[in-house]
Amino acid sequence: MTVQLYDSPVSSACARVRIALALKGISFERIAVSIGPQADQRGAAYLAVSPQGLVPALIAADGKLLTQSLAIIEYLEELQPLPALLPAAPAARARVRALALAIAAETHPLLTGRVAERIDALPGSDAATMPAWRRHWMSVGLDAVEALLARGSPAAFCGGDAPGMADVFLYPQALNAERAGFDLARWPTVAAVMARLRGVPAFVEHGPALPAPV
Repeated sequence: MTVQLYDSPVSSACARVRIALALKGISFERIAVSIGPQADQRGAAYLAVSPQGLVPALIAADGKLLTQSLAIIEYLEELQPLPALLPAAPAARARVRALALAIAAETHPLLTGRVAERIDALPGSDAATMPAWRRHWMSVGLDAVEALLARGSPAAFCGGDAPGMADVFLYPQALNAERAGFDLARWPTVAAVMARLRGVPAFVEHGPALPAPV
């Protein structure tokens, strides 16, 4: 099975899907989409594919359009259950989803390019405003993830002894925090998980490229 992925190499959301596809062993064709104010994602051709104008978008083998990284990864999990990205127990599955959403819904949306464009356009904004905004919300987000991870049973990865959905969301966000100047040692549980993920080819080969906006 081969799917088509509308993809930007610097996008954290795209990296999540690339990593999940690699972990599942699903072949995919990458279709490049540039992101930014005057980029492909704002053009009519891409809007005809994905009405939100956001990446990633995945065209499934049956031709159906899927958008939003979490929904795409859930689809992949249901389509091909092994290797599993979610644990078997209902409470453990909910915890992993909560960790993923702590990044996808509560952290990443505050750090995107279109948020930066809007903040840069506000009266009183200067060259220091958006970097300070990003560092604040990266810090708040990873503080929360660290606390959630620390409350769980000790494990090699976010949801157990193998990389799973929460790791797929953590990896690009933690890389972006490093690129913003944070030392992950501030979040020891996150740092320990990241040290292990750096040894997993799917993550290393499919993470967001440098330089990487969030």
